[in-house]
Amino acid sequence: MLSFTVIKSITKNFSKEIGRGGFGVVYLGALRNGMVAVKMLSTLLDMEDKQFVDEINCLIRAKHKNIVRLLGYCADTQGEMMKFNGRYVLVDRRQRFLCFEYAHNGSLDSYLEGA
Repeated sequence: MLSFTVIKSITKNFSKEIGRGGFGVVYLGALRNGMVAVKMLSTLLDMEDKQFVDEINCLIRAKHKNIVRLLGYCADTQGEMMKFNGRYVLVDRRQRFLCFEYAHNGSLDSYLEGA
């Protein structure tokens, strides 16, 4: 598991977006031994904790030359004050990230559009 601080650091505060889709936005990140792709899962996804854990377990087990490898994940929840019905309330702000090895040849989407 990676901390939110580490995710923010390796993506340089989410400075370089390299992809976008229905499940979230992908940012370029850098580790000492190479580049990574960090997917920030959409907060609009209504994914329960069990579904998230199941997804991680599936990605960990997926091993194939045509599948990028999952390197880590982050599940971070922080309290945030928000105005609701004229009053401030404390709400949980949940953020989830998946960190993959970086594939240099672009996104699958660009290959599918060309087909």
